[in-house]
Amino acid sequence: MDSSTTSELVLDFFPFVRVYKDGRVQKFQENDFVPPGVDPKTGVQSKDVVISPETNVSARVFLPKNTDPNQKFPLLIYIHGGAFVIESAFSSQYHNYLNSLVAEANVIAVSVDYRLAPEHLLPACYDDAWAVIQWVAFHANGGGPEPWLNDHADFGKVFLAGDSAGSTIAHYTVVRAGVDGLGSGLKLVGLVLVHPFFKNDEPDKLLHYICPDSSGFDDPRFNPAANLGLLSKLVCTKVLVVTAERDFLRQRGLTYYEALKNSELGGSVEMVVTNGEEHVFHLKNPNCENALTLLKRVASFMN
Repeated sequence: MDSSTTSELVLDFFPFVRVYKDGRVQKFQENDFVPPGVDPKTGVQSKDVVISPETNVSARVFLPKNTDPNQKFPLLIYIHGGAFVIESAFSSQYHNYLNSLVAEANVIAVSVDYRLAPEHLLPACYDDAWAVIQWVAFHANGGGPEPWLNDHADFGKVFLAGDSAGSTIAHYTVVRAGVDGLGSGLKLVGLVLVHPFFKNDEPDKLLHYICPDSSGFDDPRFNPAANLGLLSKLVCTKVLVVTAERDFLRQRGLTYYEALKNSELGGSVEMVVTNGEEHVFHLKNPNCENALTLLKRVASFMN
């Protein structure tokens, strides 16, 4: 194969990923890895669990500092962002954020590490998130494989949250729970979408490539606002949508918020707009005043 063929681009999503005609994938942001353990600042403990050995889907479980062996906490299932192609539940960015959020909200959390595109085309990440929520539900009767969930999770107060592409996955996971059901013992109370990465009517080369079976503009996995009927399938009773003034995806979050208000969702919809900030600023600069304010707002939503 000549060099002109091997160097020909079929997807250029710099500075995240490039895919070449010969199948080579080039990623520009390598995920670092932080081992689980006890966070010295918050006292939050964490451990890693394998959800599906066949697909290598894993999660990091976080337990807040406590002295009561019988204490129950609300349960948060968190899905990281990264445009479907980068980041990890085990990176320093998400490990540190979950430590802070778990401590502030006083919740137990399961942070999903799903398969990334384009090595794994969509809907792999959606299937992985669904596998994790089913794994969590298996603990509702106290007989699951993870003792922290059996002993400390309040399965009547379960929240899903995500940022950017993780918001996209989290939303559709809650829709799927409403359509397919989760069985008894698990109650999804709330959904938190931070700077959601939803599709609009503009062409999106990335989504077209990593999800070849997409139906286009009205695909409910990427454009909830085009599917008001499915919005009513959300099984949670309240939703928090977070946007930022300078976020390039802000309008998509606003459109989603308005669509939810006009749907038949039987619950409350809240919105938070952070002035002067950009996309996922709270992850890039977690100690700034606006990030700390947002952390407290998300925590209060779960309490």
